[in-house]
Amino acid sequence: MKKYNIAVVGATGMVGETILKVLSERDFPADNCYFYASAKSAGKRISFCGKDYTVIELKKENITDKKIDIALFSAGASASKEFAPIFAEIGCVVIDNSSAWRTDEDVPLVVPEVNADSLKKHKGIIANPNCSTIQAVVALKPLHDAFKIKRIVYSTYQAVSGAGVNGYNDLKNGIAGEPPKKFPYPIFGNVLPHIDVFLENGYTKEEEKMIFETRKIMGDQSLKITATTVRVPVYHGHSESINVEFYNDYSDINQVKSVLKNAEGIIVEDDINNNIYPMPIYCEGKDEVFIGRIRKDYSVESGINMWVVADNIRKGAATNTVQIAEALINKKII
Repeated sequence: MKKYNIAVVGATGMVGETILKVLSERDFPADNCYFYASAKSAGKRISFCGKDYTVIELKKENITDKKIDIALFSAGASASKEFAPIFAEIGCVVIDNSSAWRTDEDVPLVVPEVNADSLKKHKGIIANPNCSTIQAVVALKPLHDAFKIKRIVYSTYQAVSGAGVNGYNDLKNGIAGEPPKKFPYPIFGNVLPHIDVFLENGYTKEEEKMIFETRKIMGDQSLKITATTVRVPVYHGHSESINVEFYNDYSDINQVKSVLKNAEGIIVEDDINNNIYPMPIYCEGKDEVFIGRIRKDYSVESGINMWVVADNIRKGAATNTVQIAEALINKKII
């Protein structure tokens, strides 16, 4: 089997470390590996697949002297804007986790279970969607194919790890009574209806991301979507209440459940008689999207409610990134 030279940019961060773990778990066909981080982390040692590597400072001269096939980025938007084009110029395909390229018309925004074919259009850079969007569209795509979605209402309950290590520490330290440093208010014992900055229209940037990205990934600008995104005192795992209205009716709710059960990347946990439904505490460390509480919405002619949970650091970031790289290989796009 052919092997590929890979780079992980932001290798010492929360998502970067998880990317390394996922690459190892999935036995990714890596040959030469290069792990990049800021000057502050350069020189650190990383153990990967039985070998020790020295972290390289992220700067141009440390990129252009190497032959790299795929670069997995998780270093923030500013670093991606500066360095992703440099990797692309040397013939490398960049898969970026930040918000830097998601709205760019020339950059595919990809969830492999949903729109892997859009990878063929890449021009050297591929964007990984927002974590809350990824798990949502995995759940929505098979339903859209089966019943054609008219309207989506998102209400999210997002873990602190979605705000990075500082968000994680705000919850951890808040339990000990320390004041918050990342969030505007304490997150321990609290709920914040505020993720990212507020916009002039009253929505947050996170909410606008979900709306824009869902339409782009699903390839349907006609979708009517609204969202409320909320930060909750959970370390790992985003939960989402998703209300969906369809153009086409379904025969009964079991038909909807069957569509979801047969879809790629989904595990249905829906047995209310035995209190079986998805919870973030049980989704941590897993790569699938878990769906439960699937029920008819009686307020519209054809609609449902469902509860969607996934590990935001894995499927919402690291795993989806690695799956994109795997799809590039499997579809012989690289």
